[in-house]
Amino acid sequence: MIIIEIIKQNDPRYPKRLLHIPDPPTQLYVKGAANLLNKPSIAIVGSRNCTDYGYKQALKFSKGLSNKDICVISGMAIGIDTAAHQGAKNGTGKTIAVLGAGFDHIYPEQNIELYNQIIAEGGCVITEHQPEKEVDLSSFPR
Repeated sequence: MIIIEIIKQNDPRYPKRLLHIPDPPTQLYVKGAANLLNKPSIAIVGSRNCTDYGYKQALKFSKGLSNKDICVISGMAIGIDTAAHQGAKNGTGKTIAVLGAGFDHIYPEQNIELYNQIIAEGGCVITEHQPEKEVDLSSFPR
């Protein structure tokens, strides 16, 4: 079983860039390599209902960035988010998935295997929600 770490704003591992946004999360729940949280990174997000071309480009860009030791961050939704994580995993770097719910409610269910692979392969999965927080699509944009 993978341990959930709680990283508060005063923890040196808390992502420094989050401290510069309005209303940053007071704490993050983390599974996997928390050391990735302050690594050079880029977010790749996009449509859940993407074209084949868009999916292939997200794979290509994220793999290229991963090979340059840039951590790829995305939301683990189907479509572009999934492609971003897969591409980063196909490269030499790592990826961080940001969940819109707690760890007890991985969404979408078809990405549970991706969730497990990210952690097993040295990546990181984070959420600002307590583990029992159920999926609430209105919280995803946050």
